[in-house]
Order: sequence, then structure tokens, then C-alpha cells
Amino acid sequence: MKLRRCQLELAARAVREDALGEVRRIAGVDVSSSRFDPARMVHAAVVVLDWPSLTPVARAAVSLPAPMPYITGLLAFREIPAIEAALAQLPDPPDLLMVDGQGIAHPRRCGIATHLGVVTDLPSIGVAKSRLVGQPVAPLGEEPGALVEVRDRGDVVGALLRSRARANPLHISPGHRVSLATALHWVRATLRGRRLPEPTRAAHEWAGQARRAAMAPPPGRE
Repeated sequence: MKLRRCQLELAARAVREDALGEVRRIAGVDVSSSRFDPARMVHAAVVVLDWPSLTPVARAAVSLPAPMPYITGLLAFREIPAIEAALAQLPDPPDLLMVDGQGIAHPRRCGIATHLGVVTDLPSIGVAKSRLVGQPVAPLGEEPGALVEVRDRGDVVGALLRSRARANPLHISPGHRVSLATALHWVRATLRGRRLPEPTRAAHEWAGQARRAAMAPPPGRE
């Protein structure tokens, strides 16, 4: 399948070592959609936070028709056109992308964070809420900050991180131009007592607002 071949080619271009400069602006990236939307729109949001204050300094949201249905392992092709359009609205490119989704923890090592990082050539980290591939090498502790490596077919593809007590772990994986150690550093550095790090939490909220606004009935049509 052409899309899967494309992913293999992008994965071959992904850089798994650190190749990023000083980080002053971190962009959280998320996409929202609804199965009840007859227009099949995807609503991409990018929120840029200043480091180390984590104050929002820019944000953008774009809603576009989904170019294809959701297919496991091919999410990026559905969502990246809207994400790229949102990134294009920013006054300046961010220094680091923190993407809701997988990086190299993907069957072809090309989740949405890796795909987006390679096509934009921006350092990127995948912060996912669920597992796509791989198994933890040991049980994950219950305490906040507990960490365990995840391997798939002998390859270290990420880590589970317990960001908050009694919360399900985050699935962290490098995307592009970021090592696993650095990905974990930035996720932990941007946690503020919630399950999600602030960049993806802010993007999640902004994407949800964009979806609700787009789906709201016109005045007088409720």
C-alpha cells in the first residue's frame, strides 16, 4: 500500500538522536473530530507555550474535511493536512513539537509525531494516551514519576510514564530529532499536576473548542 511505503520512507529519514537547539517555544499539537459530524471534519489545534513560564504566546486552529477515514496506523494522513495549516498560521516556528499521538512507537516507526516532525523538520515528541505497539520491560509502579522502557521487536520505542497518582500512564516516544531521554525530560518538565503535560493539555482544550464551535448550530437553528 502506498501510504505504508510512504511511512517507511519517512521513518528512514527520522533522526532518533538529539538535534535541537535552545528550546524557548514549545508547541502542543492535538486534533479533535466527532463520529457524529456528517461533514467529517478534523479540527487541528496548535498552542505555543513559552519556556520556562509555560505561558501561552500563540495559538491557531484549522478545521478541514478529513481526507480519509480513520485507519489504525495511518492516522497521520488523516490529520496532518489540518495540523500543517494550523502551524502555517503561527508567527514563528516553535522550537519543539509535543504531539498528541505516537512517535516511533508505531508498527512502521512512523506515528503522527514522527511523520509531522520529518515533514516540517522540527524536533518532535509523541505523547499518547494508549498503546499502539510494544510491551513494557517491567511492571510500572503506581507512584507519580514511575517510568519503564517499552520495546517492540527488540527495539526501544518509548516509555510508559506515570504522570500522576491513580492516573493511567502516558506513552512517550521520540518523534524526530529528539532522543527518548530528551523526550522524557521535556514531558516531565512540562507537567503541572495533571495527567497531560501543559503543551498537549492546552492543545487538547483548544481543539475541543474549535470542534464545538464548528459543530454549533447557527443562531436561531437550535
